[in-house]
Amino acid sequence: MKTSQENAPKVGALIRSRRRQQKMTLQNLGEASGVSVGYLSQVERDQATPSLGTLAQISRALDVGVEYFIATPSAQSAYTRNDHRNKFSIDGSSVIYEQISTEFPGNILSSFMLTIPVGYHSETVSHEGEEIVFILEGRITQRIDNTNIVMAAGDSMHFRGNRPHSWWNDSDKPAKILWTGNMQLFHAQENRNKTS
Repeated sequence: MKTSQENAPKVGALIRSRRRQQKMTLQNLGEASGVSVGYLSQVERDQATPSLGTLAQISRALDVGVEYFIATPSAQSAYTRNDHRNKFSIDGSSVIYEQISTEFPGNILSSFMLTIPVGYHSETVSHEGEEIVFILEGRITQRIDNTNIVMAAGDSMHFRGNRPHSWWNDSDKPAKILWTGNMQLFHAQENRNKTS
């Protein structure tokens, strides 16, 4: 029988995945962390195990905490009940978000249920990554490039985020959608905010 430690993701694979999310080469990571490229290569292939101090240097260079590489999610943290999900809204927005996904080392997906009030219209955005939109209730209009598509309950769409897109609810009832996208979208936005 395997222990939870044996089932945990290897640190090397998590470092490599995060480095690629950040669009860094081994050379970039070596320069940012002060750790030699040769040693980083060994760590990523799980041929060497970094000390906590070295892992902290790598973590800082990859813009995450050390816990990103050593925390193991439990089954309970991955499970959400319908009436106990984290709900929030962004200042100035009338859209209500319910978090479906959880955070754990190496994850790349985020998922939310969104309740869209009547009359809401999003801004037009484009970004890295991809999105899946599934309509749970009501109706929204999704615009991608210059095409408008009216989507009703049961309809779905999967597209690259680098295509200009927006959506709105011009029906007479609130709509509820399930949105899923990969985390690169959010990391890319964080990096742009830091450099702007």
